[in-house]
Amino acid sequence: MTERVEHTTADLVFQNGSVYRGNGLWDRYPVAVAGGRILNCGSDAGQLISQATRVVDLRGGSLVPGFQDSHVHPLLGGAALLGIDLSPVHSHPEYLTLISAYALSHQDTAVLQGAGWYGDLYPGGFPVRQELDAIVPEKPIILTSHDAHGMWVNSAALAAVGIDNLTPDPLGGRILRDHDGAPTGVLLDTAMGLLGKLMPVHDSAYLRRAMLAAQERLHSVGITSWQDAMVGHTDLGQDPLPVYEALIRDGFLTARVTAALWWDRDRGVDQIDELVHRRILADSLPGISAETVKIMQDGMIENQTAAMLAPYFLPPSTDRGPSMIDPAALTAATIRLDALGFNIHFHAVGDRAVRECLDAVESARKANGSSSGRHQIAHLDIVNPADIDRFAELNVTANLQMLWARRDTEIVERKLPLLGRERESQHFPFASLARAGAHLSAGSDWPVSDPNPLWAIYTGVHRTAPREDVHARGDEALTIPLEPAEALDFHTALDAYTLGSARVNGLDGFTGAIRPGFAADLAWIDGDISKGHHLGSSTVNETFVNGTTVFER
Repeated sequence: MTERVEHTTADLVFQNGSVYRGNGLWDRYPVAVAGGRILNCGSDAGQLISQATRVVDLRGGSLVPGFQDSHVHPLLGGAALLGIDLSPVHSHPEYLTLISAYALSHQDTAVLQGAGWYGDLYPGGFPVRQELDAIVPEKPIILTSHDAHGMWVNSAALAAVGIDNLTPDPLGGRILRDHDGAPTGVLLDTAMGLLGKLMPVHDSAYLRRAMLAAQERLHSVGITSWQDAMVGHTDLGQDPLPVYEALIRDGFLTARVTAALWWDRDRGVDQIDELVHRRILADSLPGISAETVKIMQDGMIENQTAAMLAPYFLPPSTDRGPSMIDPAALTAATIRLDALGFNIHFHAVGDRAVRECLDAVESARKANGSSSGRHQIAHLDIVNPADIDRFAELNVTANLQMLWARRDTEIVERKLPLLGRERESQHFPFASLARAGAHLSAGSDWPVSDPNPLWAIYTGVHRTAPREDVHARGDEALTIPLEPAEALDFHTALDAYTLGSARVNGLDGFTGAIRPGFAADLAWIDGDISKGHHLGSSTVNETFVNGTTVFER
């Protein structure tokens, strides 16, 4: 079979490997690229080779469409790489070693920052301030958890912002306390905002370095486009939009970016005019668009801040978790945003939050008489069976974080006991959503979890962790699938990271597949993954955007 568009010679020709065209189709035909576009996918692509053509020998590996991450936080990830980066290790002693080394080499830094700790290493799931006090007693230190829903701080940080035994918990957040009521040094979800005045305001040079470090990391795993799921000022950091603007101006942004503008949950529909203005600003820049608004409706199950239909199972209580936005206010915002042509990217972990988001979209569909808005709900840790079919009915995309669907120690010990067996069976219902006809996209939520799409696809297919992941802790993570009936088939998972994410990123029709006329956004993988094998061990050799190399191993 041969497909092509007319052209005389190719700039690039890929040959001698498995080529994933999309929608489950693999072949071994050469692929020719000219002018940044796929020129020819067929047996005669080699006839377009000239002396100026670069011929890429795939050496038995795979050529796939560039992966698209539809839920990621690049500025946070890049800042973590520049700060106290705990993500490469998974042990308490190693954490302390990294923290000590960084503190020693940054003695002039007023507030030390880092990220990446896991709660499964600590009794009760959380570290305490005294461990940091022993290393850095005299100045604040702030370490964000790997899931970005908690901050571990020392006594100096608590004192600097006046958090003590009498400080109340904010709505949607918790200050963890000991038996005497004293803060232990961990703040969860909206309580992290209490540290706001202490968070350093970084200059433009630092933010630029952080974003470039993130871009390199994402390109290194074959990602060519992403949706930044937190564009605005938040409790976790500064607004990425000016950083993107500066990189575009100077010619350093090599990815395609969709900005999900942050919805301030402390305000209402009065902020919509500002979002429209920011959309106009972003859309005037090449390489970025801002047709999406990010709304965070709840927290996470492990912190008991996910919004659940029924109470948490342990300890026995009536606590069902908070809705961060009143459902009526959520509906009003969704109707207005939908009417203005915004796509909405909801964060919903608990089954009640998922239902509230679906209800809001249903109201918008009725009020505005349109089903064209590409709304999506990310995370979906628990979805009530009654709501599965509603995704397809309402044209709502299920945004999957596949790497989470496994039996890590942290999930087995901290999360599943809070759910109970009945809800455990509804945990990450990927296959149920696919069978019901829901659109699927995929995102890593990096730096919450590793950005490697191959690892995520492995877990989406097997519901166990790849052995190469340092955070795959506990024998069950590698050997016992998490609800195996919810496993995706290989091509469904792969398409979610390509065609599916291209759809919610607004890049479909010219990215997400290898077809004549499509952008030459490509990833060359060293292993042959055409049968769904070698996903954990394969790496990306080279990543291309518009036919130009943006990463080479």
